[in-house]
Amino acid sequence: MAAPIEDYAIVGDMQTAALVSRSGSIDWLCFPRFDSGACFAALLGEADNGHWTVAPRGGSARAARRRYRGDTLVLETEWEVPEGAVRVIDFMPPRHQAPDIVRIVEGISGRVPMRSCLRLRFDYGTVVPWVRKIDQQIAAVAGPDAVWLRSDVPTYGRDFATYSDFEVCANDRVRFVLTWHPSHLPPPTPVDADEELAHTEALWKAWSGQSIYAGPWREAVQRSLLTLKALTYEPTGGIVAAATTSLPEDIGGSRNWDYRYCWLRDATMTLSALIRSGYDEEAAAWRQWLLRAVAGSPADLQIMYGVAGERRLLEYDLPWLSGYEDSRPVRVGNLAVDQLQLDVYGEVIDALALARQAGLDPHEESWSLQAVLISHLSEHWHDHDEGIWEVRGPRRPFTHSKVMAWVAMDRAVRAVEEYGVRGPVGKWRAVRDEIHREVCAKGYDADRNTFTQSFGSRDVDAALLLIPQVGFLPPDDPRVVGTIEAVQRELTRDGLVMRYPSDEGGRRGTDGMPGTEGTFLACTFWLADDLAMIGRTREACDLFCRLLDLRNDVGLLSEEYDPRHRRMVGNFPQAYSHIALINSALHLDGGTPVRSDPNHAASQE
Repeated sequence: MAAPIEDYAIVGDMQTAALVSRSGSIDWLCFPRFDSGACFAALLGEADNGHWTVAPRGGSARAARRRYRGDTLVLETEWEVPEGAVRVIDFMPPRHQAPDIVRIVEGISGRVPMRSCLRLRFDYGTVVPWVRKIDQQIAAVAGPDAVWLRSDVPTYGRDFATYSDFEVCANDRVRFVLTWHPSHLPPPTPVDADEELAHTEALWKAWSGQSIYAGPWREAVQRSLLTLKALTYEPTGGIVAAATTSLPEDIGGSRNWDYRYCWLRDATMTLSALIRSGYDEEAAAWRQWLLRAVAGSPADLQIMYGVAGERRLLEYDLPWLSGYEDSRPVRVGNLAVDQLQLDVYGEVIDALALARQAGLDPHEESWSLQAVLISHLSEHWHDHDEGIWEVRGPRRPFTHSKVMAWVAMDRAVRAVEEYGVRGPVGKWRAVRDEIHREVCAKGYDADRNTFTQSFGSRDVDAALLLIPQVGFLPPDDPRVVGTIEAVQRELTRDGLVMRYPSDEGGRRGTDGMPGTEGTFLACTFWLADDLAMIGRTREACDLFCRLLDLRNDVGLLSEEYDPRHRRMVGNFPQAYSHIALINSALHLDGGTPVRSDPNHAASQE
């Protein structure tokens, strides 16, 4: 059985990533891209679905400690056993000819017996490769995939796995390098493990050194920035929501989704985090990915795309995998790609407004594309949709979707007024004001003094916390304060925020799915932001620090946290959680809120 989610750390090469447990096992790795088939899928099944364990011999020893080497993605895991102490260094070098994963075993003291167990299973744990020895290397081939293992110690095969048994004394070093390449091509030139370690560590330190954040939460912010970089597909600039698929929001349930894609809803907050932290190059690459992905007919705008902008993300199940702690089905692809979510128009326009405000070099076609999107939205903002949380129930007039439609129109009006671009500003201004009036009339419950999840609903939704952050109403508006208090009253569990009311009796609730889920970490960061905006700064900082305490021992967060069982749930590590952490730290440290010029609020209705 896989380890608890919080027991994993991530290493990656900015094109794919591996999850390494405290027991020294790589239980998840997809080659050659984040969204490729996994060759290690034990995370979502059993050991026989693929893993690579390097640890003291004897089985069940957990690491005494582990850490990243400073501000890098080089992971060190140390064990203390009766025979002595040993360290394993894991990393993925910047990609050369092919993706590599390097594991270096270092003796610290004594004489420690070690074992490497490599169990390759291509295509998400189902295909056993043909393995043979060639020139003191192991070659494993099946279909389009080939993997080569080089090591400083002998290997042997048993039970469809490759083993190495060896011992290390103080100052000994034993190196393993695993390399993937297409099976129809010659094997790539081997990399030198020690040289790549020095190069990789230097690269990450140089990248981290570009950060301009020096506030009280520097360590947490920098680890979140590194995680965001690790989830970036470097060839295109796209940023995946997480490195995994199907880690459950409800342990043992069916709320299991594939997050190895790029969501438009993350656009503005991602740009804000990168720009305000000093990473203009990454922000520009993300902006360019965004422009390429959304190019085309505005009616065809999707909520998510593949790492290179792919549009077809067909969803299907992997029935041979038992699921993380029996959470089934295991899904690949994401059916939500076909949903209508009107808020993404606002996210795209707001992100490009933020880029314009930050002085990123303008793209020649950027404004013409925006104008087409805005024109389409001005005719369709009345439509019902599935909303930010991708409900699989009926479409509704979600309040947050209408607020984000207002954002799109507002940023368009200001682009004309403040930056001199061309557009029918009178029409856009009229649509903006109409949306504002309708949201305030139909999305607000005067009896309870709160905005509601959808027009006519009584449910509260955590996405409503974004109302003051996008500038729809000023923070001190009584309706905003009432909404914040309603979220605290109706959606918090142990002080952390649920996205929306979920049915705990097993019936299908608001989102069209059975069961419940954990508290949503990004939403809880939004609550901290709102509390600061309405002057409850001490409460905001206390909540922020509590969220920092939920990170695992190497500073990583998943999508959600289950306060009942005090453990992480959902896909991991989650970009949205780390983006929200960065923006909250910047906000609480005296910076501006997270959106493009959010202090420009509409007049109160």
